[in-house]
Amino acid sequence: MADDREKRCAVCGAPAIGTQVMGCCAAEVCAAHAHPSLLALAPGESRAEGDCYFRRYPAR
Repeated sequence: MADDREKRCAVCGAPAIGTQVMGCCAAEVCAAHAHPSLLALAPGESRAEGDCYFRRYPAR
């Protein structure tokens, strides 16, 4: 399993800043493709919002 520094955006392949789970779909995403709730998190934080879960990877 890759550590957080090696994960890539599922949309464009850029380095991922975190994981977002929207209901039944999960993806690692970069800042350009992240949901605003993921962007609002500080590195290392996570947050649950109903059926959604956001985890920002720690700073590199």
